[in-house]
Amino acid sequence: SRADLRKERGDSRFWAPLACDWGFYEPLMSGSIDGTDEMPHDRAVARAMQAKYKPNEQVKGDPKATVFVARLSPNTTNDTLKAAFSRLGRVVRCRVVRDIVTGRAKGYGFVEFKRSEDAKEAYYECHKMVLDDSVLLVERESERALPGWVPRRLGGGFGGKKESGQLRFGGRDRPFRKPIVLG
Repeated sequence: SRADLRKERGDSRFWAPLACDWGFYEPLMSGSIDGTDEMPHDRAVARAMQAKYKPNEQVKGDPKATVFVARLSPNTTNDTLKAAFSRLGRVVRCRVVRDIVTGRAKGYGFVEFKRSEDAKEAYYECHKMVLDDSVLLVERESERALPGWVPRRLGGGFGGKKESGQLRFGGRDRPFRKPIVLG
């Protein structure tokens, strides 16, 4: 259970640098640099712990064959994103997320492959790839793949800015750091 894992997470047998390796998302752990916090250190983590978020049921496709692509240039289109990722395998769906009112790109998107092995390869090969003068961040899709996932807008996620004091860990750019065992 999650509670048991939290008690044991200081043990190296249970410790993992990425939340995806545990197979679930825990807002309290992602708000902690090493995944060992017992109390939320900011209001956003507390808000994420209270959130009753349900993944969007209208999203189609296989979450294990889908990658999340962030830090996209405002000039990146569905076609340029698809062309960049097609070299790794057959792309089934590709979508740059846009603002519903203005139609401007929000800077992230999703690429779904026919095979989950191609998505895994994209996760490793395309991270930090340059596309339209932007260095990309490529992550596994979390919304449908990680039980308990809470998006950034509700206080969860893996991102955050140092200046705001609301950093989140367990993702690719900020993996958990191994706990320091005293004594």
